[in-house]
Amino acid sequence: MAKKNKHEQEEPSLQGEELPAETAEVEVLPAEPTPDETLAALRQEADQNRDLYLRARADLENYRKRAQRDKEDLARFANENILREILPVLDNLERAVEHAGKDDNARGSLLEGVQMTVDMFGRLIERFGVVPITTVGETFDPSRHEAVGQIESAEHPPNTVVQELQRGYLLNDRLLRPAMVMVAKAPSPPPEAAE
Repeated sequence: MAKKNKHEQEEPSLQGEELPAETAEVEVLPAEPTPDETLAALRQEADQNRDLYLRARADLENYRKRAQRDKEDLARFANENILREILPVLDNLERAVEHAGKDDNARGSLLEGVQMTVDMFGRLIERFGVVPITTVGETFDPSRHEAVGQIESAEHPPNTVVQELQRGYLLNDRLLRPAMVMVAKAPSPPPEAAE
């Protein structure tokens, strides 16, 4: 008998028989995780779920605070439009008092009655959080004052409010209406005489 090399030798139990195709390939199944690996994976998943829960809870709490703040702002500024409409009435009463104060004949009861109305009206709008802006003698502030002109002044520094034409108001520290004012500017130098 001729000697066969290693590769040509056949196994005695498989001689003359062919293996079926499906048993030729062996499927390797993944090993089952150990209990420690399973526990670690479950702990990691639990930590992720806890983190998601805490984030969702924080988002909900932030939303509640924001909604409460919005609700409070709405309540504080709900009267803004009506108060803006009422202010011209107060302006006219103040003008009447000012003009009556200049005319000696009309002073009497008209001045007293209008002044009482102005005072009452001032208290009324204060209850709603409206306060007047102080202007004369203050430095011009474009966020609170509306300059309608400039006046040359040697006694006031430039950009100082020297006259108030219409009073400005704040509603709960927010500008309701700017004050219309005249602002000081440095006096012009005298024209030089022609030589």
